[in-house]
Amino acid sequence: MLVAAAVCPCPPLLVPEVATGAAGEAEVLRAACLEAVRELGGVDLVVVVGTGEKAGVWTEGGAGSFRRYGVPKAVKLPLGGVDGPELSPALTVGAWLLEEAGVQVPTHAVAVRADTAAERLLGLGRGLAELADRVGLLVMGDGSARRSVKAPGYLDERAEGHDRAVAAALAAADAAALAALDADLSAELLAEGRAPWQVLAGAAEGTAMRGELRYEDAPYGVGYLVASWR
Repeated sequence: MLVAAAVCPCPPLLVPEVATGAAGEAEVLRAACLEAVRELGGVDLVVVVGTGEKAGVWTEGGAGSFRRYGVPKAVKLPLGGVDGPELSPALTVGAWLLEEAGVQVPTHAVAVRADTAAERLLGLGRGLAELADRVGLLVMGDGSARRSVKAPGYLDERAEGHDRAVAAALAAADAAALAALDADLSAELLAEGRAPWQVLAGAAEGTAMRGELRYEDAPYGVGYLVASWR
């Protein structure tokens, strides 16, 4: 049963060694993420969910690195081996957050493609919630990457409203609102968090969770949202 969830964005700049000169700019975002992740420490199983080019489930460890950003730093899932499958970039940031937060709980990782249909994501979430008596999800995903003219996808006037609607759903632990997110609109707005958020929606079905929005901003033209559900 799902008893806790932490929702975080997955920019590599969360890692100080990657951010280098911009590490201070990300300090508030990093602190909000770590606060949310620490709340997962009391569960029986943590499942990290994020996007990846290949869908997959890792149940016996997994490792990733930040070498693609020029930083020779590796991380692994808690209690897992370094020889496990290579984690996607989003899952690698999730593994780093768990490590930094000191969460030492058996951990699985799930990669989903950003274009996966909602029903499949919801069904996946329902299944994940049944993996243990007390399941916690670490949900990694960014909002729209079209929040400003300097954003990776340039400015789209719909982007801010999209992210505000997601923020409201996360603040209210509104699984139905996340389940109803439009996949086509999210794709147009380059909001890759849509797929992981809908896994959360499926896992939370039938629960009475309360939400707390810890962070909402778009400092680099990309929507970053941090929330806790319990």
